[in-house]
Amino acid sequence: MIRKREKPIDPMPTMSPGAYEAAVAAFIRNKGITRCPTACLVRTQASVPAADRAELERYEAGREQSRRESTAAAERLPGVLAAPLNAC
Repeated sequence: MIRKREKPIDPMPTMSPGAYEAAVAAFIRNKGITRCPTACLVRTQASVPAADRAELERYEAGREQSRRESTAAAERLPGVLAAPLNAC
């Protein structure tokens, strides 16, 4: 059996540095991102402003609440065994 020769995939077009910076700035404006997204993911040993610490606490509380709601919803499903609360 002879296969038809397929057209090779073209490489991704590259952006100029100016166009890249403009695209990143537009993304940040559209998404409302004001700081590095990893700033609220893990604790740090650096001095962190009080507003950022409060935001991290709100973020962690929201994640915990969401986890509890998901666990409670799963427990209501028939035949589903819930994971222990201390499981990651």
